[in-house]
Amino acid sequence: MTPQPKFANASPARRPPSTTGSEREGSAGRKKLYHWYLLFISGMGGLLYGIDVGIIAAALLYLNQTVNLTVLQTSIIVAAVMGGSMLSSVVAGLLADWLGRKTMMIVSGLMFVVSVGLIVISQSFLPLFGGRLLQGMSGGVIAVVVPLYLAECLSAKSRGAGTGIFQFMLTVGIAIASVVGWAYTHGAQAAIAAAAGNATLIAAAQNAAWRGMFLSVVYPGLIFLVGAFFLSESPRWLMRRGQRDKALAAIRRSCSEAEAELELAEIDAPIDEASTSSSGVVGSLLQRKYVLPFLLACAILGLNQTTGINSILAFLVVILKQAGLSPSMATGGDVAVVVLNMVMTLVAVALVDRKGRTFLLKIGTAGIIISLAAAALVFHGVEADRHDVRAQVQAAVSAGGLAIPLATSALGEIPAGRSSVLTVYYDRGGGGDKVDTVLSTDPDPVLRIAPDPANTAALTIKRASFGPVSTESTGWLMMALMCLFIASFAVGPGVVVWLALSELMPTRIRSTGMGIALLINQGVSTVMAGVFLPVVGYYGYYAMFAFWAICTVIYFLISAFILPETKGKTLEEIEQSFDRGSAAAAPRIGAP
Repeated sequence: MTPQPKFANASPARRPPSTTGSEREGSAGRKKLYHWYLLFISGMGGLLYGIDVGIIAAALLYLNQTVNLTVLQTSIIVAAVMGGSMLSSVVAGLLADWLGRKTMMIVSGLMFVVSVGLIVISQSFLPLFGGRLLQGMSGGVIAVVVPLYLAECLSAKSRGAGTGIFQFMLTVGIAIASVVGWAYTHGAQAAIAAAAGNATLIAAAQNAAWRGMFLSVVYPGLIFLVGAFFLSESPRWLMRRGQRDKALAAIRRSCSEAEAELELAEIDAPIDEASTSSSGVVGSLLQRKYVLPFLLACAILGLNQTTGINSILAFLVVILKQAGLSPSMATGGDVAVVVLNMVMTLVAVALVDRKGRTFLLKIGTAGIIISLAAAALVFHGVEADRHDVRAQVQAAVSAGGLAIPLATSALGEIPAGRSSVLTVYYDRGGGGDKVDTVLSTDPDPVLRIAPDPANTAALTIKRASFGPVSTESTGWLMMALMCLFIASFAVGPGVVVWLALSELMPTRIRSTGMGIALLINQGVSTVMAGVFLPVVGYYGYYAMFAFWAICTVIYFLISAFILPETKGKTLEEIEQSFDRGSAAAAPRIGAP
């Protein structure tokens, strides 16, 4: 008789049953299917985060037409998503430690769905702000928990590509938001043309356009919300809670028995070491071996936003329109840019585990510097031709209102064959700055500000500029520069930032440290979006692009000379490398 195989530490009653080849193949197929399901649902989280960022771009064309908003309130509505992310990021890390990664993913999906409903029914600033803030809070939880979940569930050999898929789906979300905006913009423009000047019909078309944009993106939120219920919890979180059997079961859903036991042993070692320490997470952040990786992650996350990425994506339609493209061309250009973002993210996903994190960051930040500096020069040349006409516009104010045709010689002369543009920032009795713009190519090229019967305070013109409109060729040049910007960002910072965030943070401080780093990230993003319209209104678009270019130079220097390479290392190996180097300069992990 052939002797039966012996299983270590197993009684006959616990001996694994024999399996046929077809059963083993079926088990491997289920494990592979679950692996892809995990990536898909996690990717849907990235998609929602991208929608949060991108959906406002085209909506800005109509939002001000149907909801009475000042310039500051419009900036706040744009920045509210980043502000909400900032508020939720630290709390998300703490709650993810308390309730689990899976639970917080479910909570983030629920917040997204509720936020869409609140935005769609909004009739004034406050509920609109509340909906956008809740949408941002959903994104903040996703930005902390999903990369954390992926880092803790995926093996070292697939972590780079897996986390890259999160970023890729984020770009897909931005692209979906852009396509939705483009489709609704074309529909609204056709309805406005068919209205033949009927103000009621025009307002109805504008109102339906921006509300439809937001409502149409609720469906991926529902998919993410429902799909998260069927994921396993993070095995590393379960091990920290002492639930070894559940952790092993979670690992077995996506890998073989031998691989599961090996991974569990790797997870167990640093947890046993951490359990002997009496200091808490906050105390751990102050330990020398944790300070450098924590500060590096915070620096990368903050500098990622000073490239201007979220502001450019949110205001891209406005930027392209200011550069000389028509509204339809600007929304089409927006679609082209975000599709390129998606394609180049796939390139980065393919390269990140082969070329390494620092290599892609250096290439990406260098391209960003070139594109931003060139964009600043282009806008400086455009804006230098416009001159201040505040005194002339203020003199035209009558009975609390204004009606000034662009053809009037009082505004100045325009070169033959060129169109002109008049932009006016005004205030009525301290109610906040508002802005109106009219082009000479409009059907009715007259800038009108109607008297407000409810507010008889004087109409004050705070700033007014008049000059030639950029040529269409300038607009296409700006779009080319934005394509270079987004391609460079996607190849470098776009993918690497999420890996840096999850890989550099040691296990003991990972969730809280990631929350703090995301707080910095979203705080910087909020500031960038909040100051964008005021800065470009008073100093010009070139000022913002020049500032972003200078900040990206710092980003490049950190990527080239300070940031360690982490490709091919397990999370535990990365942590041990920083631990060994804590008494000296930080090592270039994995560097040749």
